[in-house]
Amino acid sequence: MNYILGIDYGGTKTDCVIANFEPKILSSVTTKGGNLLKIGFEKAALNILSAIKKCIENTNIKYEDVDFVLIGSAGAGRKENSDKLLNELKRITDFKNIKVTTDAHIALEGAFSGKPGCILIAGTGSIIYGKDKEGKLYRVGGFGSLIGDQGGGYSIGRKGLIAVAKQLDEMGNNTKITDLVCDKFNIKNKEDLISKVYENQIFISEIAVLVLDAAQSDDETAITILNEELDELIEQISAMKKKLNDEKFNLAFTGSLIQNKNYYSNLLREKIKEKLSFVEVTEAENPPAFGAILLAKKKFTDAK
Repeated sequence: MNYILGIDYGGTKTDCVIANFEPKILSSVTTKGGNLLKIGFEKAALNILSAIKKCIENTNIKYEDVDFVLIGSAGAGRKENSDKLLNELKRITDFKNIKVTTDAHIALEGAFSGKPGCILIAGTGSIIYGKDKEGKLYRVGGFGSLIGDQGGGYSIGRKGLIAVAKQLDEMGNNTKITDLVCDKFNIKNKEDLISKVYENQIFISEIAVLVLDAAQSDDETAITILNEELDELIEQISAMKKKLNDEKFNLAFTGSLIQNKNYYSNLLREKIKEKLSFVEVTEAENPPAFGAILLAKKKFTDAK
């Protein structure tokens, strides 16, 4: 009996599972991750290899018995990047078949167990991935923090910090976001804020959680920010409908901002119900790492 490895590689963690061809999961581990474009492809490949080693160590499986390895990685949306990561993995491993795709792709496969549907990811960034009845894939968003990713943590966090900066400059409205940011990062004045942001002592996407906390306390500025960002996500979902050319579709949520119920995800569900009657929000059937297993099994079977 031979085996498949599925890996979900992200900016903060790596989920790795090994399964047989039923597929039944035989071992799973969670280890550290790292932004592919910030730490480099060599370091990312080493992080993935470390997860693989720990996963296999929990079994009696030999490396040569692994038939297919599939990695879904954040930052691998462009072929140039996925090829670089793949080449590094091939350089440091001896697996017979290994493939790199996006984290969104494996999340979609896991959410609907390979069936048609759409998955909306909102973590640091945002993207919606969809698959039609013929198995064709579509994507909307995922342009990165400089020109896209509306509705994600970076975009929310940036607007939150802008509101803080304005208040420290005695402009705009007072907001609870300022209190939360200043308390968390020991900021006493505008100079502290500037230094800590531009010296990378504050990661902008982390501020999103504080914006959500402020909104939960009925802070008007925070609520306005979240509504603006949610409207962007609604627009992305509408754009996906045009691509799928289907009257209705199922949509699952994933990503740190919306996969669990909170102020933001609850408000998103309300907006979808109000504005997008063609969308049925459902829970993901499986996590992304298992989606990688399903995709690996399909690719291995199709290649035989």
